Amino acid sequence: MNYFKKFKGQGEALTSKSPISEIFFAWFGGCISIFIIGYLTKSYDNLLIMGSFGATCVLLFGFPKSPFSQPRNVIFGHFLSTFIGLGFLHIFGNEYWSMALALSTAIAVMIATRTVHPPAGSNPLIVFLLGVNWDYLIFPSLMGSVILVLVALLYNNLHKNRAYPQYWF
Repeated sequence: MNYFKKFKGQGEALTSKSPISEIFFAWFGGCISIFIIGYLTKSYDNLLIMGSFGATCVLLFGFPKSPFSQPRNVIFGHFLSTFIGLGFLHIFGNEYWSMALALSTAIAVMIATRTVHPPAGSNPLIVFLLGVNWDYLIFPSLMGSVILVLVALLYNNLHKNRAYPQYWF
């Protein structure tokens, strides 16, 4: 019975409401980031965007102090998770069990290497759903995540009350 009692929650208070200026700042940061990546993708005919980058923008511009938002976590989290997804796809094939093992391995590797970036957890699934090749590791995974970190570095530090990043390595 104690197991089901846990479902009620711990009674913690809802997080405080963000000021409209912070909400707008995060909105504009996400907009700029995806605009730049979209523009570069179209202009240079190199894929630089993937679905998990939307969630990365939530962290980079909404919660830049979070450990999950730091450059090490963003770049290596995306890189490692994509690499693992590609490895499992190309070694074991596009099977449901291979996809499950790729995802769980990516989680374990990010935790073990202290590079946890929750949006990157979707990368193995994206790799499997798209059936991509190894070049996907560089374009968009690595290059796109580096661009996002660079934009976050330049943009977040424009704010008088923000200092990004908290650490690099």
